[in-house]
Amino acid sequence: MSDDYLTESELNAEDMNEYVSVRIGNQLFGAPVLEIREVFTPQSVTSVPMAPAEVAGLLNLRGRIVTAIDARRRLGLPPRDAGDKGMALGVERGSEIFGLIVDSVGEVLRRPSAELEPVPAHVDPNWRSMVKGVHRLDKELLAVLDVSAVLGLADTAKAA
Repeated sequence: MSDDYLTESELNAEDMNEYVSVRIGNQLFGAPVLEIREVFTPQSVTSVPMAPAEVAGLLNLRGRIVTAIDARRRLGLPPRDAGDKGMALGVERGSEIFGLIVDSVGEVLRRPSAELEPVPAHVDPNWRSMVKGVHRLDKELLAVLDVSAVLGLADTAKAA
């Protein structure tokens, strides 16, 4: 067999996207697995005076200071209940680590790349700027997060 051909399992692996499924509000989102360093429960987030509203604060993650970004605030959703700390996705960008705070974290989902559809036109422009596309699941849509945009880093990169 020639090296130009991939086996079916190799082809399937290359044509699949893996996402960490998360809930933010009532919406199911997928964060690309390769962009997530870890999943953790945020402990004692310290607020930062005069920080943008989406910056929940700073937290200590095994000795490193991490900026916590509240995904609900970024998406314009009402705040979580007072006692609900949510979960956090650890995301590394350059030498910095961010904690993207979401409501809950589910399982890893594998979806065929070919099934990724554009974001529907009627979606709120703010959400639209933070979603790469959608996958249709049996009972709902999986909105694929643009993690850099949710962290607010996409705007910084465009401005530079």
